[in-house]
Amino acid sequence: MNEVLQKLSAIGIVPVVVINDVSKAVPLAKALVAGGIPCAEVTFRTAEAEEAIKAIAKEVPEMIVGAGTVLTCEQADRAVAAGATFLVSPGFNRKVVDYCIDKGYLITPGTSRPSDVEQAIEAGLDVVKFFPAEAAGGLPMIKAMCGPYTNVKFMPTGGINASNINSYLAFDKIICCGGSWMVKGSLIEAGDFDKITQLCQEAVETMLGFTFAHVGINSENAEVADVTARRFCDIFGFEYDEHKSAIFASKGIEVRKQMFLGKLGHIAIRTNNVERAMRYLKDVKGVEFDESTASKKNGHITSVYLKEEIGGFAVHLVQ
Repeated sequence: MNEVLQKLSAIGIVPVVVINDVSKAVPLAKALVAGGIPCAEVTFRTAEAEEAIKAIAKEVPEMIVGAGTVLTCEQADRAVAAGATFLVSPGFNRKVVDYCIDKGYLITPGTSRPSDVEQAIEAGLDVVKFFPAEAAGGLPMIKAMCGPYTNVKFMPTGGINASNINSYLAFDKIICCGGSWMVKGSLIEAGDFDKITQLCQEAVETMLGFTFAHVGINSENAEVADVTARRFCDIFGFEYDEHKSAIFASKGIEVRKQMFLGKLGHIAIRTNNVERAMRYLKDVKGVEFDESTASKKNGHITSVYLKEEIGGFAVHLVQ
């Protein structure tokens, strides 16, 4: 997958923004970065779009800025010249797609039916937009199309919001979702960038879904772990569940059969996507991870420890 698309996948949400006043572009970009979403698709539907992209690319270099609603080859040239690193179109225009590919531009054209996807495959693309997502059949339609088109991944946009984004992102053929609920035009026009930052943080927290998973208790050996776990089970009626390296007394208490990470033990925090959580916590919260502790499944990190201890406990994310 293209490097820019990999970065968008790690972010998970791509705000779709309409900018009518170029003076709002840089403050908006900074608000998105502060909120944990350092990317945006600036629609080419306004006269200010080109200058807005140029300003963001120059003043907020950590921002991944793309151009949306790219309908012509001329718009594609202008967007890339302004600093757009990816282009998005609402539908599949083979002339524009071929032009962008020949120029080396990253283009994710819109699709809504199998014939669109087949054109994308013929053009050599493996990531496409799905638009308008909800109106075109939503997640069931994407899943249905992934049956015959197994190597294609999607960026659904249109009707995506806080209530349904996680159902989309839970499907492994979806790399990220476009949405505008955190960048409403009224907020941009009013210059309420603090509110936009807040909405972005809420969107990211909804997407990541951090919750307590379990606490880990270190033991000197398996015999001590057995006594500890059975005591919890005897008192509270928890289920005794023995594994190779630990015994669970309910799903919330893990008793290790040996001394392990953390002075007092460890705490596991569940998240919907460990890799997206790592990106957010590194970039926004300054958290460092001990990647030597990472566990992987199908090439993706599913568990990893923070470098720091909190209150004497090692902390790890688990998917």
